[in-house]
Amino acid sequence: MYATSSAGKKNEGHIKRRRQLLIFAQKESVMLHLFSPIKIKNIELKNRLVVSPMCEYSSEDGFANNWHLVHLGSRAVGGAALVITEATAISPEGRISYGDLGIYKDEHIEKLKEITGFIHEHGSVAGIQLAHAGRKASHEVPWKGNAQIPSGQPNGWKPVAPSAIPFIPNEETPLELDRAGIEKIKTDFKAAAARALAAGFKVIEIHGAHGYLVHEFLSPLSNHRTDEYGGSFENRIRLLLEVIDSVKESWPEENPLFVRISSTDWTEGGWTADDSVELAKILIGKGVDLVDCSSGGNVLARIPLKPGYQVEFAEKVKKEAGILTGAVGLITEPKQADEIIRSGQADLVIIAREFLRDPHFPLRAAHELGHDIKWPVQYERAKW
Repeated sequence: MYATSSAGKKNEGHIKRRRQLLIFAQKESVMLHLFSPIKIKNIELKNRLVVSPMCEYSSEDGFANNWHLVHLGSRAVGGAALVITEATAISPEGRISYGDLGIYKDEHIEKLKEITGFIHEHGSVAGIQLAHAGRKASHEVPWKGNAQIPSGQPNGWKPVAPSAIPFIPNEETPLELDRAGIEKIKTDFKAAAARALAAGFKVIEIHGAHGYLVHEFLSPLSNHRTDEYGGSFENRIRLLLEVIDSVKESWPEENPLFVRISSTDWTEGGWTADDSVELAKILIGKGVDLVDCSSGGNVLARIPLKPGYQVEFAEKVKKEAGILTGAVGLITEPKQADEIIRSGQADLVIIAREFLRDPHFPLRAAHELGHDIKWPVQYERAKW
C-alpha cells in the first residue's frame, strides 16, 4: 500500500530524477573526496563531514544553554559542514533523561536560535534530530548510573511504547500506546518541526534508530501489536511514514529531511539490512533526502565492533535503494573517512566520538589529506 505508484505521476517523476542524480554521482564518485561539496535541496555542504547527534544530558526542562552553544558552535568553528543537535525530545515524556534537550515548548526557541545563528555565521549548517525515546525514556544521566527512574519518583515518568515490553526485564513495563497516544506523537513531531524552523535549523533528521520509539515500531522484536501498526512490514513502518507526513506539514519541501535508522537489530527475527533497503525505497517517495545508517540499540545484542563496522549498511542502502546515505560507526581517521566518500560507499561521513575528542577534526583531516581549506581568521596563525 506504500508503493511509489500510489503517489502519482508527479511523485514518480520526483523519484526518477532522484535516482538519475544518484547514478550520476556514483559514476562521478572517483572524482569525489571528503572535502567535495554536496548540494542537498536548498543547502550546500562545504564538505562531507557531519557532527553526529550526541546527547549531552545538560538541559533543564529541555532548555538549551551555553554548554550547547559552545559544544555545537565549536564544531562549526572546527570546520564541520553540518552540525546536528543531540536527540531533541518532541515531548517531555519523549526524553531519554531529565537532562535531555527538548523542543516541546515555544520558549525553547530563543536559545536554539542563538545557537543556529552562531553555527551559520561560521560557515556550517545547523541540523536538528527530532526524537522520542519510547520505552527507553525516564533514565538517570550517565554519570549518575544511567538506570531507569521509575514513574512516580523525582525526575521519573511512565514510558510509552508500541507494546508493553520493557527494554530489559527489570525495567518498568511501558504503557502500550493507544490510537490517541499515537496521534499525539504525530502532533508533537509536527509542532517540533515548526519550532525547529522558527529556531533557524536548515535540516531535520527524524530519529528512527537505537531502540527509541520509531525503531520500536519498526522492529518485530519490540512491536507485538495486532492492529494497523503491527504485524506486517507495511504496518510496522506506518508510524514512521505518518510521522514524516506530520513533519512535512510544518517543514518546507525545499529543506532537507533525513531519517536515521538502525539498519539491523543484530538479532535473529529482528529488523534486517534488507528491511532497511525496502524502507529506504519507500522513503524516497516520501521526500526523504538521506538515510543515516546506524544499527542496533533495540535489544541486547552482540555487535561485532571494529572500525567502520556500520559503513557496509550505508553502502548497501545507497546502492540498492538509490538514495543518499550517511555512514557512521567508529570512523576516527581522515584517510578512513576519505575512502568512504572516494569509494562511493556513502555520501556523508557522520562522526560522533572523534568530534568529542577533537572539535577541529575537519581542519586536521584537511591538512593530513592535502587540502587547503579556509580556517577561522582567529586561528590562522596556528595553521600548519
